[in-house]
Amino acid sequence: MNEPPPVPRHAYVHVPFCRRRCGYCDFALVAGRDELVERFFTALDRELGRLERPLDIDTLYLGGGTPSHLGPAGLRRLFELLRPLLRPGRGAEVTAEANPNDVSEAWVAAAANCGVTRVSLGAQSLDARTLRALDRDHSPDDVHRAVALLQAEGLAVNVDLMTAAPGQSLADVERDLDAVAALGVGHVSVYCLTWEKGTAFASARRAGRLEAVDEELERDMYLAAIERLAATGFDQYEISNFARPGARCRHNEAYWDCRPWEAFGPGAARFDGRTRITNHRSPTTWMTRVLAGVDASGDVDAMTAEAAARERLVVGLRRRDGVARRRFHEASGHDVDALAGAAIADWVAQRLATDDGDRIRLTRAGMLVSDGLWSAVLVK
Repeated sequence: MNEPPPVPRHAYVHVPFCRRRCGYCDFALVAGRDELVERFFTALDRELGRLERPLDIDTLYLGGGTPSHLGPAGLRRLFELLRPLLRPGRGAEVTAEANPNDVSEAWVAAAANCGVTRVSLGAQSLDARTLRALDRDHSPDDVHRAVALLQAEGLAVNVDLMTAAPGQSLADVERDLDAVAALGVGHVSVYCLTWEKGTAFASARRAGRLEAVDEELERDMYLAAIERLAATGFDQYEISNFARPGARCRHNEAYWDCRPWEAFGPGAARFDGRTRITNHRSPTTWMTRVLAGVDASGDVDAMTAEAAARERLVVGLRRRDGVARRRFHEASGHDVDALAGAAIADWVAQRLATDDGDRIRLTRAGMLVSDGLWSAVLVK
């Protein structure tokens, strides 16, 4: 007899509102459509109703879009909807994403009063020229002010940084890294600019108005992130994520452990350990479907046990701790070497990974080319 999937102890809520859409962004959001906020709340309340009973959760993540765009009153309203069914326990991690120019004393006080413990700040850079190149509408001073307000309230802070922006130099990235380390935050996420199809940046690149940095420079920027953040006390615990001791993102670690999670809102994906169900990406379509009582899912990925094990292997190898064979077998029911033994041996021979017989880890060289490695694991 098949056992029922474990009850999720993690939840994600997608808030799809922004003041404006940045040129590189392809997220599920609406910009400049605040008249839809009330309709969103009504639809979210309706979607939360599909839970048969309240969930006691260890982590809650409010992503977007920009949850901070709701303002203090909107944030309080959001938590009023969530509290009856998503109940963070004592010591739970509750994260809200924020734009620096949304962070005011009133918003920080509202976040703390609602139970937020951690804020992920979409800084992207602390350099004015790089921010303009990334089509951002905040200043370096906004970042400093926001971090100071959040830290004064005792909230944990993550700062997002972006590399490989148009016209950005290695020296620019190094100054950004030093500046964010000097802020005293506990967590930094470093992402390379991607030119997503359908974005304004992708169109400008095709037209010759924007140019991507070359691959060697992109590689040097990533290496600079590893080295400079390590020198200031940050541990790289996942390909893009760096944390001081005790400051890892517990919500993301739940994803990387392939634990079940719930998710609500447009484009949000929930997972029961085998099947991933993703809501329709269009915020307006999602609202219309939910309010009409129609299934709002846009994609259902029902994996076989082997496919789920292969995905577990990939997300495990993205982590600096790598994958331990025994623990992997206990969690997935599959043997690492049966799934990917030949690929792992090849990576070790190329010095892209190490294998001590128990644990497989990507080397720094392997992390640099990791996206090109996964096809050898996922194709079958």
